[in-house]
Amino acid sequence: MQKLGPARGKNKTTAWMAGALSAAMLLGTGAQAAFAAEQPEIEAQNVIILIPDGMGMDGTTLARWYNGGEALAMDEMASGLVRTYSADAAIADSAPAGTAFATGHKSHTGYVGVLPDKNTMPGLEAIASGDEKKPVANVLEAARLAGKSTGIIATSEIMHATPAAFSAHYPDRGNYDALSEQQVYAGIDVVLGGGAKYFTAEEREDGEDLQAVIEDLGYDLVKSPAELKASSSDKLWGMFADSAMSYEMDRNPEEQPSLAEMTSKAIDVLDRNEDGFFLMIEGSKVDWAAHANDPIGIISDVNAFDDAVGEALEFAKEDGNTMVIAVTDHANGGISIGDRATTGTYDKEPLETFIAPLLKAKLTGEGVEAKLATPRTNNNIKQVMAEYYGISDLTNKEVEAIRRADAGRLNGVIGPMISERAHIGWTSGGHTGGDVVLYSYAPNGQKLSGVLENTDIAREMASALGVDLDAVTKQLFVPAEASFKAKGAQVTTDDSDAANPVLVIKKGNNTLRLPVFKSVAEWNGQPVQLDGNVIHNGQQFFVPQDAVDLLP
Repeated sequence: MQKLGPARGKNKTTAWMAGALSAAMLLGTGAQAAFAAEQPEIEAQNVIILIPDGMGMDGTTLARWYNGGEALAMDEMASGLVRTYSADAAIADSAPAGTAFATGHKSHTGYVGVLPDKNTMPGLEAIASGDEKKPVANVLEAARLAGKSTGIIATSEIMHATPAAFSAHYPDRGNYDALSEQQVYAGIDVVLGGGAKYFTAEEREDGEDLQAVIEDLGYDLVKSPAELKASSSDKLWGMFADSAMSYEMDRNPEEQPSLAEMTSKAIDVLDRNEDGFFLMIEGSKVDWAAHANDPIGIISDVNAFDDAVGEALEFAKEDGNTMVIAVTDHANGGISIGDRATTGTYDKEPLETFIAPLLKAKLTGEGVEAKLATPRTNNNIKQVMAEYYGISDLTNKEVEAIRRADAGRLNGVIGPMISERAHIGWTSGGHTGGDVVLYSYAPNGQKLSGVLENTDIAREMASALGVDLDAVTKQLFVPAEASFKAKGAQVTTDDSDAANPVLVIKKGNNTLRLPVFKSVAEWNGQPVQLDGNVIHNGQQFFVPQDAVDLLP
């Protein structure tokens, strides 16, 4: 009993937690490994990862009930759990969460494809001095260098956090210029999604017309479902919206393809490579709906995502040499079937209590916005909400909230209204820190299982493809200044065009010019294709090893 003495005078649970955290920190990476079951040795020619950004378990359950209780395509793949925390926070932002899936390294909020400044969560090893914000290779880059075809798909802007994590490197997810330029020069075979305006000179601080560059690089640039279907090119870039694509429920099929259609087309193109392929697919706007506490948007895009999973799974079963992983980067919104109003009746409420109000909705809140008159009037608001949401009992306060809602923000106003009527609860308008469901399928009936770190996903995909992420990091991201100076070269930066800096290397009569965020160098006036992009992380330049090898 005396051993408990030090805990007296303070909360014993707090004392126990402090001890547990200290022990976990002392265990280093071993503290992480203890959570994961031993995984099977999977070999696959192809890997497809599908990410329903922000999809919590109750959102999946809600979609299943909305569909009449029928199983989802991903249900048969459910195999484990994934921990979602980042390098220094219990709740992850999409940038470090995507980076963990792509590179096998946890990172900091807003950081895409680079290491954090520090690791502070229990069980993580310290970041070596000088490695802060250092770019690290992703699975897509490793697959490309191994001779495989590669692709990324998203319903957001294609340079949004998750797709960017598999195709770019920069410690600011909001720097669309830096991320999109890297994507254009990354040698990806198939790119499908939104964000068309961010590739135009008018929208870019660097003034570059990247749509023209895309076509010059040999891509078939398509902008409609008909053009997507008709394309026979092995290099395909689809831009189907100026910014994000529509929610599936609001989608015009003449203007935008579904996520499943993009998935099917990408697989068709990438599968032409006898050496195999890697494909990342994101259902981006599940997350956006959850931020808005909009159950209709969640149902809409969980179902769209599941259709894409069905396409991938059907291919994998027929192919016999493909690994498929479906896993969200984090949950969002704290959605629950049942709210405080049902506290005393939760076990007596019929399913219709929760589902019947949702079935009346024909559009998401985002889609309803286009149906409202300009300017919005009370009568018009009531008419539109009755027609498209089945809500005929709007309060004066609700009508006024809809009338005053800013453009592009209506789902965050209407979502809570239908949630209240359907008794769908929410604890947050932001991400949450719980574990998420892992869905997996691999040849010979193999599956990943147990409780995995999000970083394990990258390592398992790399292992299945037979690639080494650490070796690729060393190949693609060499500290430029130290490496070139070690060869006796002079290193300067040409900032004459401040938005398009160029690293300039001179040795004797030789001059090497390395434009930032591009993979095309200039060696003594002649273009040279490099193995990867030149990266500047805001502090220093990193270049592929073959750029260093150009100098004698």
